[in-house]
Amino acid sequence: MSPSFRLVYVPGVMPDKWVRIWNERLPDVPLTLTQVPAESAQGLLLGGDADAGLVRLPVDRTVLSAIPLYTEQTVVVVPKDHLVTAVDTVSPEDLADEIVLHPLDDVLTWEGLPGRPALERPATTADAIELVAAGIGVLVVPLSLARLHHRKDLTHRPLERAPESSVALSWPEAATTDRVEDLIGIVRGRTVNSTRGRRQQPAQEKKPAQEKKPERTARRQQPAGGSAGRGRRGGTGGATRNPRRGRPRRGS
Repeated sequence: MSPSFRLVYVPGVMPDKWVRIWNERLPDVPLTLTQVPAESAQGLLLGGDADAGLVRLPVDRTVLSAIPLYTEQTVVVVPKDHLVTAVDTVSPEDLADEIVLHPLDDVLTWEGLPGRPALERPATTADAIELVAAGIGVLVVPLSLARLHHRKDLTHRPLERAPESSVALSWPEAATTDRVEDLIGIVRGRTVNSTRGRRQQPAQEKKPAQEKKPERTARRQQPAGGSAGRGRRGGTGGATRNPRRGRPRRGS
């Protein structure tokens, strides 16, 4: 059996579809899947502890290759009875009087966090969710993290004019192996027979076209007296008329 391929992914990413396609196309190469904290993924790739990763941008592009896959919507997580649940979308101004929690593992890059800061930053997003449930503040995260930490007593609304988080497939630049190329083809949606993919099925040889055999019998020519030889003036077929007709004799 071939060595396994080690794929790490960060919280919020759902790699199930790609894993299923990998297992269908490469059944002899086990895929080892490990969830890691977002801040640890880059170090694992550079340290050789993973072959590729589904990570959050940015990454160090001088040593890592990355293919952006999608960008997530940013939402604010609040208790279900919060005032902002009365609107479809929330603006930063709507949070001016709110304590906006800023966990240490936040994946958003802020120029200025809306609202009022908490006295202390929660260690993790999971800890911040518990504080929101306790009514201590609200939390701004990518949509996938809001879903990952879903609770029945919490809900979320899209936040306008907020930074967004993008997810990418990344791997060490110096280790672009055939297996990495296989994974690139999978996440980009290429078919197994794609001309851009590495793994291509050998083209089937076309059978040489059979030469058309000449007809053995020529068409039989129509006789002159047949339908092809009938007079053009509407005369009947048969023997041709004598062009020289004698004059009638005079009576004696």
